[in-house]
Amino acid sequence: MLSQYCISLASIQKAQSVIAGLVHLTPVLTNSTLNQRAERQIFLKCELFQKTGSFKIRGALNAVSSLVERGKDGSGVRAVVTHSSGNHGQALALAARLQGVPSYVVVPRTAPACKKAAMAGYGAILVECEPSDQSREEAASRTVAETQGILVHPNQDPLVIAGQGTIGLEILQQVPDVQAVVVPVGGGGLISGIAVAIKTQRPDVKVYAAEPENADDCYRSKRSGRLAPNARPPVTLADAVKTSMGPGTWPIIRDLVDDVFTVSEQEIQSATRLVWERAKLVIEPTAGLGVAATLSRRFRGLPAGLRNVCVVLCGGNADLDSLRWLAASGGAD
Repeated sequence: MLSQYCISLASIQKAQSVIAGLVHLTPVLTNSTLNQRAERQIFLKCELFQKTGSFKIRGALNAVSSLVERGKDGSGVRAVVTHSSGNHGQALALAARLQGVPSYVVVPRTAPACKKAAMAGYGAILVECEPSDQSREEAASRTVAETQGILVHPNQDPLVIAGQGTIGLEILQQVPDVQAVVVPVGGGGLISGIAVAIKTQRPDVKVYAAEPENADDCYRSKRSGRLAPNARPPVTLADAVKTSMGPGTWPIIRDLVDDVFTVSEQEIQSATRLVWERAKLVIEPTAGLGVAATLSRRFRGLPAGLRNVCVVLCGGNADLDSLRWLAASGGAD
């Protein structure tokens, strides 16, 4: 069955060798307050400590390094192009700079200013677009044509998905008794890579997706059995998961993800604040999705025997200029 997907365990293991020494082995931490509130043992895979502040550098480095290696046959790589709300753009910009390749990032005009500044700081040339999947893709296609560059899709490129899957390999090593993994889902590259890495080796481990109620294409798609993208640009604090799943990630999610937990904006706010205050980890709200899911009533209704749960904290690129929600979210008590 796994042969039908765009990636395999072998491609994830190859990605691990490609990016070895270029990315951090991020720590897995625990927190007693989270354990008490979730009524389980919660392990936090801290990708906020990764280079560029999120997991995205894994896939970007694997993609750019692999493209440059292939280009040594004389075809070369004139530039790399992507569209991103911030984290993938930062990662691609750094990966391209390390390889000496120009990078262009199509970014929604509504993306956080801190993420735009970071992308430019890593050397990317920014091209603004409207905040919709269609606008992002059209602007990226134009930029590819104008620069004669190569598109590195933020979540559908097999090299990117394989790079993100290296997190799954690390989780199995760092938390050998893990029984479930909770992963934020937007376009699906992160959870797809992790699902293949884990299910091919430990099919007993549950893989759960966490997403905002306001951007619930994964939940609706799983329920209907067919890909159901968001009809309009979602409005959610979790800005990194506003994109919908695509044809590369949907088959993996359809088959290998065990369930999807949706959470409200208030739950995202409260979980993010809880992690800031009690775990002392400055995550971005998208990373709060998994924590919010584990604290939800539906998740706490899962069998008590499901004790060891690893939550992927996907990033820490919080927009500190837009923290008005923090005052309204209440304290951790």
